[in-house]
Amino acid sequence: MADPIAVNPQHYRLVFENDRVRVLEYSDRPGDSTGTHSHPDSVMVTLSSFTRRLQSGGKEVDVELPAAQARWLNAQEHSGTNTGETPTHCIFVELKEPRPEAPAAGHGTRLGPSAS
Repeated sequence: MADPIAVNPQHYRLVFENDRVRVLEYSDRPGDSTGTHSHPDSVMVTLSSFTRRLQSGGKEVDVELPAAQARWLNAQEHSGTNTGETPTHCIFVELKEPRPEAPAAGHGTRLGPSAS
């Protein structure tokens, strides 16, 4: 897994870490992009409204989220670009414990955040 902080230190900052979770703060400006990096299962909390395009394995998805939302993020590898007119600012709470039953490769994996 490519650590977001190692790949994109200008955008990610470690806020807190213990043996069960890691909390990252992410920020960027319109037009900024990230290199390919990985997240384990995570909860993303939006601190600003933003629009992004995520890419992974030949797939692309456009994401538009308002501020003050919490979204689930399945474990995934992606890169992204701020395609909007506002900065992106959010918090990721990355879980260190694996799922009890991991989905088979390619099944149940969604690129980007979801409401459940």
